[in-house]
Amino acid sequence: MTIPDRWVRVAWAAGLGAALLAAIAVQAVAVAQTWGGWYWIPGCAAAAAVCVPALLRRRSPAWTAVAGLGVAATTIVATGLAGPDLPAEPSPAMALGLAVLVGSAIRALRPVPAGAVAGGGLVVIAAGQLAAGPPSSGGSSVPALDGVVWLAAVAAGMSLRLLDARARATAERVRRAERLELARELHDVVAHHITGMLIQAQAAQVVARRNPGEVTGSLVEIEDAGTDALAAMRRVVGLLRDADDAAPVSPGPERLGALVERFGRQGPPVRLSVADEEAAWPPEVNSTVYRIVQEALTNVLRHAPHARSVGVTVGRDRRGVTVEVVDDGPPGSGRHHRGGYGLTGMRERVETLGGSLSAGPRTGGGWSVRATLPAPALPAPTREPG
Repeated sequence: MTIPDRWVRVAWAAGLGAALLAAIAVQAVAVAQTWGGWYWIPGCAAAAAVCVPALLRRRSPAWTAVAGLGVAATTIVATGLAGPDLPAEPSPAMALGLAVLVGSAIRALRPVPAGAVAGGGLVVIAAGQLAAGPPSSGGSSVPALDGVVWLAAVAAGMSLRLLDARARATAERVRRAERLELARELHDVVAHHITGMLIQAQAAQVVARRNPGEVTGSLVEIEDAGTDALAAMRRVVGLLRDADDAAPVSPGPERLGALVERFGRQGPPVRLSVADEEAAWPPEVNSTVYRIVQEALTNVLRHAPHARSVGVTVGRDRRGVTVEVVDDGPPGSGRHHRGGYGLTGMRERVETLGGSLSAGPRTGGGWSVRATLPAPALPAPTREPG
């Protein structure tokens, strides 16, 4: 989770807490003016007992909803036993807390528990109506308001549930497409290794007929090629799922220099720094580095049009190959509020190769995308005997 996302959640929780506290305060003033004396204390205490679980609902939406509904049911029973001496329950502040609990449960829980919570809220509203009596007998209109609040909570919960399901489906399609694309690329890599092994095996046969003592070197080369092919195959296992998804094999990745040059024609200038040993990395690593830079530069054009410069750094450290794309766009570009499905696909690709990817705002403005990809260690340089 990025820092802005965390602050958004904190701000949302603080705003909800302030709204619930204001509702309790308004209710206390209204009851004190209408009923007088201490009548506001029981209702406000019960409302606070429901609003507290509403603030903690993210940790356990099922149990917080059950706790809130239990407090509301107990309050209704106690009010009914006390007779008309106490205001009707659930009170407006309590109904607001119940709405948050019911809506959150409908959004987050599986269908059966979500339906049970929604039904429990309806039972509580109906019980409050029965305890208050019909409006024609002079009963309070609060239960009717509670019914409206319950309907709004159910509608909001269902709407958010559908939006979450749609977002998950879209993200899954992006991940699946990225897995298939990576699988096709790795398939080409394995085919390349196998072709090389066949050529080396044919050459070994010729060498065996002419000079059997030199066959060992050819066999070592065949073994190395087979080891590389197996390493690439381990990455592709589990990626291909449907035979019907075959598509034309994509060409090899363009060089980063050409990508940066094209970007410079329509965006801010780019500083490119690439390690000298890039050509020695596995093809799937080079391809993934290219895709990450491509996606990051596309995001700069889309979300940070006022950036003055972009830096692209591709290097090597003890953890593997690192690629970082940073820009100096103004703060508050809102990229963490957009869809972000391109980065979802990149993260799927990077994690499939055993790496990691992070993206987020930089201190003082701008955005950073950084990925680390494992790569085999380069052979140590040999020294000529002196």
